[in-house]
Amino acid sequence: MVLYEHPFNESIRTMLRLEHMFDRLGQLMARTTTIDHHYALATIFEIMDVASRADLKSDLLKDLERHKTQLAGYRGNPSISEAALDDVIARIDHAFADLNQHAGKAGNALTGNEWLMSIRSRIAIPGGTCEFDLPAYYAWQQHDAGRRQADLTQWTESLMPLAGALQVLLQLLRESGSPHRVAATSGQYQQSLAPGRGYQLLRLSIDPALELVPEISGHRLMVLVRLMRQEADGRLRPSSADASFDLTLCA
Repeated sequence: MVLYEHPFNESIRTMLRLEHMFDRLGQLMARTTTIDHHYALATIFEIMDVASRADLKSDLLKDLERHKTQLAGYRGNPSISEAALDDVIARIDHAFADLNQHAGKAGNALTGNEWLMSIRSRIAIPGGTCEFDLPAYYAWQQHDAGRRQADLTQWTESLMPLAGALQVLLQLLRESGSPHRVAATSGQYQQSLAPGRGYQLLRLSIDPALELVPEISGHRLMVLVRLMRQEADGRLRPSSADASFDLTLCA
């Protein structure tokens, strides 16, 4: 099954983008080639750009506190495992403490590194990091993989509390919904949403054998899914076929 996720607000959109970049960063850092580490460094700068939003940290801290308060209300409920509840609350507390103890925005400590900032200022320029533009960066790329990985690990240290908070919050959000099978008639599916429910994320799983791509749109009152088929030229064309997929709404 191919999983698609669609955020219903800007906050979740930002969180998903950051999660995507942290996943990419982890994969690139684990590799050993120079080009992978170049793009790992570029990803660090992308994360810093997205995380520069002034209220991001405070919003995440508020979300963690809100989830903790909600979960604490389940204590004493005979249908809830106290051990599982304690484990989730402990993970929330750990993420909150790690994020709260780092002053300023994520990656703020890196802005004082003039060498890194010189790379950041040129990495978006096509060919801007050639050896004649940044000889010191070129020299760093000649180090062995282990030394480069150690440097990347050190530079990402100040970003990890943000990654941990995102992991906890997005896991809680995804686990709040239950998938159900729905059918799209003539390539379209529409569902009204309960007013006041406050859905934040839609998850859609579809069989890749169908070779269909969902175009998802939605707001607080309605969700619309149009199934598209990709032509040989890469363009998407509306499909008129009936198809089914799994839909999950997370609040």
